[in-house]
Amino acid sequence: MADPVVAELNERFGTANTELSPDVIYELQSIMRLHELDVQDMFFKWESYCIKMDMDQPTMSMSTVRKFKQDLQDTLERANRAQALEQVKTEKRPGGTPRPGARNNSDVFGMLDGLTTPAARRAAKLGSARKTPMGTPISRLKNEPVSSPMRLEAQLDAMGAIPPSSFKDRLNAGEVIEILNENLPAPEPPIAPFGESRIKLTAASDQKKLGYKPLAMKLSETSEILDDRIDDFTTLVLEHHKLDESVSGSAAMQSTTEIVAVGRIASDSSEGKLNAASLVLETSRRTGGGFRVPLNVSKLKGYQFFPGQIVALRGTNTTGREFTVNEVLRMPLMRNAASTLETMAAHRERLRGGPDAMDTDDDENPMPLNVIFASGPYTADDNLDFEPLHTLINEAADTYADAVILAGPFIDAEHPLIASGDFDLPEEAVYDPDAATMSTVFKYLISPALNRLVSANPNVTILLVPSVRDVIDRHVSWPQDPFPRKELGLHKSIKIIGNPMTLSLNETVVGISSQDALWELKHEELIGGMVEDTNGLSRVARYLIEQRHYFPLFPPTDRTKLPKTGRQVIDGQAAPGAMLDISYLKLGEMVNVRPDVLIVPSALPPFAKVIESVLVINPGYLSQRKRAGTYARMTLYPPKLSEADAAPGGMLAHRVFERARVEVTRI
Repeated sequence: MADPVVAELNERFGTANTELSPDVIYELQSIMRLHELDVQDMFFKWESYCIKMDMDQPTMSMSTVRKFKQDLQDTLERANRAQALEQVKTEKRPGGTPRPGARNNSDVFGMLDGLTTPAARRAAKLGSARKTPMGTPISRLKNEPVSSPMRLEAQLDAMGAIPPSSFKDRLNAGEVIEILNENLPAPEPPIAPFGESRIKLTAASDQKKLGYKPLAMKLSETSEILDDRIDDFTTLVLEHHKLDESVSGSAAMQSTTEIVAVGRIASDSSEGKLNAASLVLETSRRTGGGFRVPLNVSKLKGYQFFPGQIVALRGTNTTGREFTVNEVLRMPLMRNAASTLETMAAHRERLRGGPDAMDTDDDENPMPLNVIFASGPYTADDNLDFEPLHTLINEAADTYADAVILAGPFIDAEHPLIASGDFDLPEEAVYDPDAATMSTVFKYLISPALNRLVSANPNVTILLVPSVRDVIDRHVSWPQDPFPRKELGLHKSIKIIGNPMTLSLNETVVGISSQDALWELKHEELIGGMVEDTNGLSRVARYLIEQRHYFPLFPPTDRTKLPKTGRQVIDGQAAPGAMLDISYLKLGEMVNVRPDVLIVPSALPPFAKVIESVLVINPGYLSQRKRAGTYARMTLYPPKLSEADAAPGGMLAHRVFERARVEVTRI
């Protein structure tokens, strides 16, 4: 009987037709023993290594496996040297306090019905010994000492090689790790907040539709939604490539005539990763009776597929057993966002910040917009102080940011202290222990920071995007309704929007989803031969744009294969995962046009890239379990208005990717 570990190694690291050599298997098993890894964790590190080295997942040879092994060892040694130099400081910001001797042996899901915190059982005394009030001004980021540079790999988090350290002892605070459009200057912040809001906010998505009843999927509705998506793309492909309907056909039907078949990529096995041998095309009931037909891609010079991808394939099915693909047709893209010259001029005038600012502002060049993007988690695994969030809010207040867009999770169901319930609120919190809920936790740990920003800059635009991991939100499915603001203690100007959401900041169309589609796409994609885009990060981001959807993967990644969280696993409980409600998957589609800016927070390395005229930003996570994370700042310069650049009809393309400077920065 074959060794199950060897079989899993071949499945993860081998190719469809070739198994790993015994020497390579021996080296991989050596890595597993040395670093105490299972096959899944080692595969995650291999993917991260490929991204870091800009390799497109090459064949696992002795040379590559030894370089991979050496890189893991070097990274571990650097981390150990860094931790030896750090001194853990006990001074912390007032926040949720872990209880002494607490053990991670409870389950937050047992109290979601009433959302009652364990403080009800300890009404006589609160455990926090810190006296600093929540409203106390915090030292600004620019006044904090900057540590000496040192590279610390994120892959070590899952290995458990990085022990928790004080947020104040973080390395490279404020370091800009990536800049897009560096040719555009970074402007000085204004000396005072503007007298009026410089942003007109307009929603493109129908937020009311997100308020559907979750956990009520019907099989018939689900199949219709999946079929409709194939049929819609069939119409788009025929129109875009100017093909006659007679050319379109079913890949499952035997014929010697070459046809164009549109369908969904799937695997013929419910287990394991998609590979060339398990590749099938799923047809719709209208075009192919819902049959699945195996694909023969041997004639293609290169290909890139993922489960759920809608593709248009040119080929034949001469045997009736498989469809031989001769060509993969390009999927038509949505049109670029554009506005009339009059609308663009009105938005440009709004950048002056009101009539009082017009006397001192440059008539030709109003100050650019300053927008900050960040994503949760917002605190480290060992506390509920939310120090990264407070530091980010300080930075937004110091620079008078025009907008701050924050994606969840805010109160993370996967946080060890939230999951165990063993924590207390700050001593200055005033609440009824018998009626306390997770909304009370949000009110005293998160709302004060956001309200302080509104006090410092009354005209700032603050948008909160929920996550399926937010414990304060009863809407547990994606697409996701905004969580209710009642009892959160938020200022009335702070807006809570849906997940995903397409909206406009002045003329700029922004699409945002807190769902980590990029990581799952990178994990599930199948690559063969020569591909056009060899950069893994831009390739997976391109999938979203081509598929016109914020989460085109179907089915989503198995929850047991997702990145590990800090919550202690009890009885095999896995992370929440994608939590898709297929019946309402159409609400996850992009609306009308390609967004100018696409915000997709992910566990993959943070980046800012221009893909198909779309500015795609992964700001990273503000807190990465045991260390500080990253955020992104976009400086958007006003458009240049010229009738010569306008298209017929007076429409002017936004071209945000040319006039936006994006900085990805360590918090």
